[in-house]
Amino acid sequence: MNVKKLILASALSLGAIAGYAQQAEEVIEYDFVPTGFFQVQVGGQETVGEAKFSELISPNAQIAVGYQWNPLWSARLAVDAWQSKNRLDDYKYKWNFVAPTVDLMFNLTNAFGGFNPNRCFDVNMFAGVGANIAFGNDDAVNGPKLSNGVSKFGNLWDGTKAYMVGRLGMAVDFKLTEQLKLGLEVSANATSDKYNSKKASNCDWYYNALVGIKYNFGQNYNKRVIVVPEPQVREVIKETVVVHDTVTVAPKPVVEAPAEVITRNVFFRINSSKINNQEMAKVAEIADYMKAHPKANVHITGYADKGTGTLAINLRLSRERAAAVVTALTKQYGISADRITSSSMTNYEYQPFEDPVLNRVAICVVE
Repeated sequence: MNVKKLILASALSLGAIAGYAQQAEEVIEYDFVPTGFFQVQVGGQETVGEAKFSELISPNAQIAVGYQWNPLWSARLAVDAWQSKNRLDDYKYKWNFVAPTVDLMFNLTNAFGGFNPNRCFDVNMFAGVGANIAFGNDDAVNGPKLSNGVSKFGNLWDGTKAYMVGRLGMAVDFKLTEQLKLGLEVSANATSDKYNSKKASNCDWYYNALVGIKYNFGQNYNKRVIVVPEPQVREVIKETVVVHDTVTVAPKPVVEAPAEVITRNVFFRINSSKINNQEMAKVAEIADYMKAHPKANVHITGYADKGTGTLAINLRLSRERAAAVVTALTKQYGISADRITSSSMTNYEYQPFEDPVLNRVAICVVE
């Protein structure tokens, strides 16, 4: 094509932004808030004895008030009550009781998975001590007697008796709303050998299985949004050419060049090395970039918040966080392992970010 007039307008403009640039990241963090709670539960009790399991089941109910002062620990005052059953030879009998206990509760879910108010359930282990106040033992008092008129019950009691009781149990709470949960609870309770009026020279046992609701007096968390500094943007320069007063855009010839340095910060929840869906999108960006730039390699460094947990726990978490990203790149996205190097925090005092929450991270540098 004959070009009669060629005017070059050497205009350097900010062209298309590279596809791997991204806006400033936001990390959502939940801060635990101490809260009180109230529970109402109903269910059944099975008192250990010489009879079929079904013959010794009796009704049971419990109310409790408590306080959770951190993500792991809470305590409650619980009052368990209603009825116990047992059997001596062929004679069946029952009596009533009220058992107030103080229980210390440990949240296993938060201990292993970190505090997360959006979780659909929590598992707690608890241990308690208190008193079992038994009464209404008329069935045993009027029960079978020996030929000399003495009761067959070796530990017969009448009136109202108080015995020390200890218990151990598990509870699972399912989230219904921000403040309301549906709970399932089982416990094993040990008390005096005199409790069932029979003499056996060992503790008497009864087991409770309860279902009910748990109400928190207020929301147990505050939500924070942390903004991570925006990464640098790569720019592409375009040249504008004017031919016969017609403007066309001619990109510069593509020249194979080493991949530029990009950084992605993959954040984790407290005490966790699992990559959630939001952070996995960043790993996918790294994989896409490396596939588009075959000469690019990535180095991954894992970190932990030194203000949370022990030195041993944090060193382990930092290793596991780096390893989680490596595994995702190789297993899920097919990036060759020889293009990946990884390390974890060795200088325990060094923290890449000022905000402690942001130091629960694996920093990925691709170049």
